[in-house]
Amino acid sequence: MPRAAPPRPLPAWGAPAALTLLLALAAPGLAPTAAAQVVRSGTASDAAGLTATVNQFRADLGGALNPNNPGSVGSGRREINWDGVPDALSAPNAFPGDFFNAPIAGRARGAVFTTPGTGFQVSANAGVGPVEFGNLNAAYPDQFVAFSPQRLFTALASNTMDVSFFVPGTTTPAAVRGFGAVFTDVDLANTTSLSYFGLNDELLGTFFAPTANNGLSFLGVSYSSDIITRVRIISGNTAPGVAEALPAVDIVVLDDFIYAEPVAVVPEPGTWLMMATGLTGLAGLAIRRRRS
Repeated sequence: MPRAAPPRPLPAWGAPAALTLLLALAAPGLAPTAAAQVVRSGTASDAAGLTATVNQFRADLGGALNPNNPGSVGSGRREINWDGVPDALSAPNAFPGDFFNAPIAGRARGAVFTTPGTGFQVSANAGVGPVEFGNLNAAYPDQFVAFSPQRLFTALASNTMDVSFFVPGTTTPAAVRGFGAVFTDVDLANTTSLSYFGLNDELLGTFFAPTANNGLSFLGVSYSSDIITRVRIISGNTAPGVAEALPAVDIVVLDDFIYAEPVAVVPEPGTWLMMATGLTGLAGLAIRRRRS
């Protein structure tokens, strides 16, 4: 009688690689990113005139303003107004991009900033140094208006920055369902923008801030689920430092950031089910091999 063929071995990549593949399929960022969006924008000559628009966006995010403690509470919002930054980290000194993600009560807000420029700066308080980036150009205090007096924020040597989200005070990637920012002195249309990126770092959409010469502009977009992992901010078309001597030059800086509570990026329920089914299959295959 011919001998029975030995059990067929697992493919060369084996169970560990199969498990790796299943975990990769279940990794954050593979869930669909389609979600309804709400866009809020407006302009005003001063903070009082812009507050109603900003409050609409806050209401879109839902919930209360959360304490800036490490960890995520799952709902509500966080805000950055720059006014609590210590003098030692304000102009003319550099501002660290991870300042607002330190695991420290009062600072942990889950936002980390990066730029292709040379870094960041927060404007000085009166009595400490020139306000509203007068240290970068003496004309700026007459040009910029603060929404929450008196500090402003900018990248240096670039008009571009990215905001990436983490569970506050940790290195765990997170997503938010909405982000908005106050800009000051947007002169040219279709230059200052917010671009939102989803769970796969795919572009969800780019939106332009309205113009308000020597005034304030607000732009915020919210979605129906937590799908924003990164926001790219383009402020005007020229990095701060030079004067707006030509009509084609638009220098814009930032005030308040308002965004939904960062929550950890986790697989969709269907993805968990797929992974569990796959792991069960691998376990069964291993048992059959041992019995053989």
